[in-house]
Amino acid sequence: MLVAPGLRGAEIIAHRGASYDAAENTLAAFNRAWQQGADAVELDIYLTKDHKIVAIHDATAKRTTGVALDVADSTFAELQRLDAGAWKGIAWKGERIPSLAQVLATKPVGKRLFIEIKCGPEILPELERVIKKSGQPATELALIGFRYETMKQAKERFPRLAVYWIVSSKRNGQGKSPAIEELMDEWIGKAKGAHFDGLDLSYRVVLDRAAVDRVHEAGLKLYAWTVNDANVARSLVALGFDGITTDRPGWLRDRLAGKPEAEPDSR
Repeated sequence: MLVAPGLRGAEIIAHRGASYDAAENTLAAFNRAWQQGADAVELDIYLTKDHKIVAIHDATAKRTTGVALDVADSTFAELQRLDAGAWKGIAWKGERIPSLAQVLATKPVGKRLFIEIKCGPEILPELERVIKKSGQPATELALIGFRYETMKQAKERFPRLAVYWIVSSKRNGQGKSPAIEELMDEWIGKAKGAHFDGLDLSYRVVLDRAAVDRVHEAGLKLYAWTVNDANVARSLVALGFDGITTDRPGWLRDRLAGKPEAEPDSR
């Protein structure tokens, strides 16, 4: 992986593709991310009614297409008829909800895909089929997700793939959240117990260098989402995070490399 000066080895991961510039989770957004020099692309996946895997963040197509179809109750053909780009702007009109197979085909050699499983373990058999058919190297694919049991099953099915568990400091319905030290103990312990390869957490979770070192000493990687502030990104890189997910991969890479931001056109 080529690393720009100042990045210290941290991966720049395009959140739903270059989603600041293009319609999220579309081929246009993924291709734009590769053009911007992203080290990896993150995408979200659901399983359709006819057992196809599609790239979409929500359980329904309403937000990005204007049509309230539940992904799990719709066929791939039905979802393909929807316009998933017009909401972002006229330039993206006609973009479709892509299949995971289509997304895998966009990935340049040497780059990585972070595949976030948004549904349950019912998707895993088809995910295995699609990944095998793609011929992609195991080192260039990673699985991520919030659901601990689903990700545990994913690691069991895909032992050669990196699996990163997305964790949250929120404890809904349980009153005050535990101290970060207590949470770190829990996260690291559960990740090791499931043989995960790392943790993925919101940049708003405040960690110091000692906490980051604890993660690394446990043999785990540490990633942060979703960072669109250059100063925040610099602090995370300085702390030793292994990767940063962002809506603006090209812009953030330039800022971390010390390149000045272009002045707006005043004409």
